[in-house]
Amino acid sequence: MISRRHLLKQLSLITAGTALLADASALTFNKKRKIGIQLYTLRNEIEKDPKGVLKKVAALGFEEVENFGYNGKFFGMEPSEYKALLSELNLTAPSGHYLYGNFGNKQIPGTILHGWDKAIEDAVAIGQQYMVVAYLMPDERTSINDYKKIAADLNIAGKKCKDAGIQLCYHNHDFEFQEIDGQLPFDILTKETDASLVKFELDLYWVSKAGKDPIALFNQLKGRVALWHVKDMDKTAKKNFTEVGNGVIDFATIFQNAKLSGMKHFFVEQDECPGSPFISVEKSISYIKASLLKYL
Repeated sequence: MISRRHLLKQLSLITAGTALLADASALTFNKKRKIGIQLYTLRNEIEKDPKGVLKKVAALGFEEVENFGYNGKFFGMEPSEYKALLSELNLTAPSGHYLYGNFGNKQIPGTILHGWDKAIEDAVAIGQQYMVVAYLMPDERTSINDYKKIAADLNIAGKKCKDAGIQLCYHNHDFEFQEIDGQLPFDILTKETDASLVKFELDLYWVSKAGKDPIALFNQLKGRVALWHVKDMDKTAKKNFTEVGNGVIDFATIFQNAKLSGMKHFFVEQDECPGSPFISVEKSISYIKASLLKYL
């Protein structure tokens, strides 16, 4: 007959082993979770020396970048050259930012309304998985009808993306949460777009500044939040941008709800920095590694 002491000892060993396996599994998963950066944070620097900036980004520990400013080239480089550089630095670019493109008679290539097919082709060439509508100019969003037209165009653009193996997303600011004629533009964009064709890149700073709860939006969007912008809001009345972990946003709770969100990638971003943006993004990635990756 097995003694009670022996049984308890066996149970304790099993429990300890299970815990170790769980810890190992979490560690393995965390190692696979790559930290990205939206290169707009380094816009002034990358304009002068794109290759040097990307080398510094890789040296800081970022493994993914999110592009911006596509105009037929990526930071002055053809897709093949840009992809080769990223590969050399062990970086990938899973996502990139684009504009809607309703600028009257001015046609800007690489926008939803002008040259979208070529933009998709080049995104595929460098291995992007996501194309994100980054910002709507004030003249593009003066009425609810403007947003309805944008939603319709996003569905069309999203179908082209899907056919090429890419997911279209929309990136919010705070103005989508400001009522127009008693309606929220964000509701128009979520309800009048096809959930399979248009997902969202939730900017956690702008959501918080608008007074919205990111977790409530995760629930509302039911897995449509594929991408995050991770940046903090400082503790002053002005609610300025600040390094991740240096402000008031509850990132621990947000990161614990990554599965609810449907998040696949996240990118550090800081629109404005008090000094060198390299110092700011280094502080952010250090905090994320030390305090947030454990929740994924």
